[in-house]
Amino acid sequence: MSHEPGESPTKWVADHVRKYVESDGAKGHIFHGAPTLLITTIGRRSGLPRRTALIYGRDGERYLVVGSNGGADEHPLWFHNLLAQPQVRVQVGAEVFEAVARPATSEERPRLWEIMAEMWPTYTGYQRKAAREIPVVVIERNTP
Repeated sequence: MSHEPGESPTKWVADHVRKYVESDGAKGHIFHGAPTLLITTIGRRSGLPRRTALIYGRDGERYLVVGSNGGADEHPLWFHNLLAQPQVRVQVGAEVFEAVARPATSEERPRLWEIMAEMWPTYTGYQRKAAREIPVVVIERNTP
């Protein structure tokens, strides 16, 4: 995902999230040609809800997202939050649901990485420049 030159990443993410929420996903679900969801984690330090938009893929009933952080050497804050508290709220289009998020296991990551890199090839470049293994996160809807 990209933003306008000189625009802070925080601003364009906040704008994307706001439009997504205000329109029940009608605006923002597809972003630069890719489907996006909103994930709300609980801040591991603040205890406050933190929401961000992420490109997602599917593996059966499971949703997949990538903790790319633009290829930075650090994991994104939302990833640290879900490690501390894996219960998350997800919005896909107009649908909102509770779920559990976890990093893919070392056994399942290669296959899931391929799914995500195929749908958003930029992830491959991010992985090349990052000094860490970029995590794939598996999101599974809570069952009633």
